Amino acid sequence: MKYVQLGKTDLKVSIICLGTMTYGHQNTEAEAHEQLDYALERGVNFIDTAELYPVPGKPDTQGLTERYIGTWLKKSGKREEIILASKITGPSPGLKYIRSNLGFDRNQIMQALDNNLERLRTDYLDIYQLHWPERKTNFFGKLGYDHDIDETWEDNFIQIVETMNELIKSGKIRHWGISNETPWGLMHYLSIAEKHNLARCISIQNPYNLLNRSFEIGLAEMAIREDVPLLAYSPLAFGLLSGKYHNKKDGPHDRLNLYKVMSRYNNEECWKATQAYNEIANTHGLTPTQLSLAYINTRPFLGANIIGATSMTQLKENIDSYTINLPQAAIKSIEDVHKKYSNPAP
Repeated sequence: MKYVQLGKTDLKVSIICLGTMTYGHQNTEAEAHEQLDYALERGVNFIDTAELYPVPGKPDTQGLTERYIGTWLKKSGKREEIILASKITGPSPGLKYIRSNLGFDRNQIMQALDNNLERLRTDYLDIYQLHWPERKTNFFGKLGYDHDIDETWEDNFIQIVETMNELIKSGKIRHWGISNETPWGLMHYLSIAEKHNLARCISIQNPYNLLNRSFEIGLAEMAIREDVPLLAYSPLAFGLLSGKYHNKKDGPHDRLNLYKVMSRYNNEECWKATQAYNEIANTHGLTPTQLSLAYINTRPFLGANIIGATSMTQLKENIDSYTINLPQAAIKSIEDVHKKYSNPAP
């Protein structure tokens, strides 16, 4: 396995991070434990989860992902061998069943974290992340920013940073990070931490794949210059980039078929771009999955590539991507396709 120093921290994480949002919905507890065991055997030491998971969020399954990881931690006794990251859910009218108030004030952060820790059966997290911003901005499939002059949101950044700093001092978390954030959000958090001599956010978890490289527009330079690396999620674009849909090897339980309303990756431009990437993979003797994940692994702003799988076959191929060295000809071809189909999935 390849390991990298995560930003300005002492955390040395595997470049492949195990994503877990299918645990409790598409994967049983036994399957989750099998994946966790195998990932550790292969040198993966970075596990990512969230208060919201599994996805899609439902009242009767919320928290199961963390509970499955918690039972595995108790059974395996390997808490000290992994770097464990989770998230606090952001504001959303449809998720009131998680907590009545989904804001990021001090009390909500404290309550959510205590619940995370209880489900995970641990007394600390290595990284605690804000799942998405409190304010209305462009994330979750929206590229352009339209300012809402009637927005009632009030800047709560200082209280958030102070609370995270307090949690670090108490030992409940080691570091904190952000997710689905914008350049303004990242810079605002960093400037507040510096101004008040508080713990800075160490990472940003945003979508990044061959169909959505919007991170490069404003955040890539910041990630490098400010040393706040990307934890790239959805690297296979809900499985579209695996090639199985184009090769007619998909089934009714695959994500794009199971959740047709989640249309971010299910449009004509995405399908055309993916076909072009499939052809590049075939030219270089790679599977579409290998090409897609290996490309992400080359990015200079990357902290970790968050892979996920519903089967052990998928998991093994995804983890193996760290061994692939893409030839320059393949990278050039990828860039040519990207120019033709630029960010078809925002």
